[in-house]
Amino acid sequence: MLPPQKKPWESMAKGLVLGALFTSFLLLVYSYAVPPLHAGLASTTPEAAASCSPPALKPEAVIRANGSAGECQPRRNIVFLKTHKTASSTLLNILFRFGQKHRLKFAFPNGRNDFDYPTFFARSLVQDYRPGACFNIICNHMRFHYDEVRGLVPTNAIFITVLRDPARLFESSFHYFGPVVPLTWKLSAGDKLAEFLQDPDRYYDPNGFNAHYLRNLLFFDLGYDNSLDPSSPQVQEHILEVERRFHLVLLQEYFDESLVLLKDLLCWELEDVLYFKLNARRDSPVPRLSGELYGRATAWNMLDSHLYRHFNASFWRKVEAFGRERMAREVAALRHANERMRTICIDGGHAVDAAAIQDEAMQPWQPLGTKSILGYNLKKSIGQRHAQLCRRMLTPEIQYLMDLGANLWVTKLWKFIRDFLRW
Repeated sequence: MLPPQKKPWESMAKGLVLGALFTSFLLLVYSYAVPPLHAGLASTTPEAAASCSPPALKPEAVIRANGSAGECQPRRNIVFLKTHKTASSTLLNILFRFGQKHRLKFAFPNGRNDFDYPTFFARSLVQDYRPGACFNIICNHMRFHYDEVRGLVPTNAIFITVLRDPARLFESSFHYFGPVVPLTWKLSAGDKLAEFLQDPDRYYDPNGFNAHYLRNLLFFDLGYDNSLDPSSPQVQEHILEVERRFHLVLLQEYFDESLVLLKDLLCWELEDVLYFKLNARRDSPVPRLSGELYGRATAWNMLDSHLYRHFNASFWRKVEAFGRERMAREVAALRHANERMRTICIDGGHAVDAAAIQDEAMQPWQPLGTKSILGYNLKKSIGQRHAQLCRRMLTPEIQYLMDLGANLWVTKLWKFIRDFLRW
């Protein structure tokens, strides 16, 4: 007996579905394969496009200097340049919570969880952008383009970013992004990072796909040419430009002190800056950089090293102006409040491997080829007073973006493909 014949419309429907999936896959590959643009880029939005024109509102108090007395109003217009591998996901969660609590307007990417990184930011990349539109908070990954960002926020917006010791950042970036940087594939040693640092010029190609992740990544994220000669006068000019544009540059190594300065600058409450460490990587089986390799990594990322040294010095000047004793008291208060929330919110009291996370909504995004990013389990019984705050503090970036209304169709499709292929 012959098997039943498929109806023509069934075959056609399957073909259409497969065709749509294949087309979406090609669009995805294209979106991730756009080559980076380099320094000197002109404005990517037509000059005729209107900039942010907010309605007349009661003016906010003048920004107070750190440590000054007197009343102030909470700042609600914020640009956060989210740099890579700098605890920026933790700070992002703080901004998401504050914006959600006060019903502020976010400038979200359209389709992805970044603004088409590593291309330069453009206003047209913002979800539902219209000329003249104003936003309160911009905080997703981008390659910074000051004029484009400036045109989206009111003139009183606060600009912040976060830096990290360049050698440690390079180490983290190498392990996290290495699988998507083809130039690392030729490395054969068990410790690829050590092999690379023995002779980086042998392996590195500045024009290679995703090569920006492996040299002066902070300089690149800030929108500058990460292949500049470290002795070029442009390097110092760029650093001073960052100082003029950003009201506060946080340091990952002194995250609590940075949050105290940020709280003071923005006139926020202690609850607004509580945090759990998000997107943390499981300890690598490869030892941390030794003294010699640390020096090599620092030299290889010399532009970032100049940048970091400059803002490390200015950071401690801000701490001095704030007051050392006052800083110690406020850091202690922040850590005490964080510890209290840990006991209230987190099952077991600590981060766990991805395989041990029970709720899919709490699963963080993982790098290709390994599940090295830790996450949390929310306690089953949390009092009504803290239930919402606990969940928001523990929600990973992608899920939080979707909760806030961001359209992440490309990211979701990419996740579907990765899950299907078990990448």
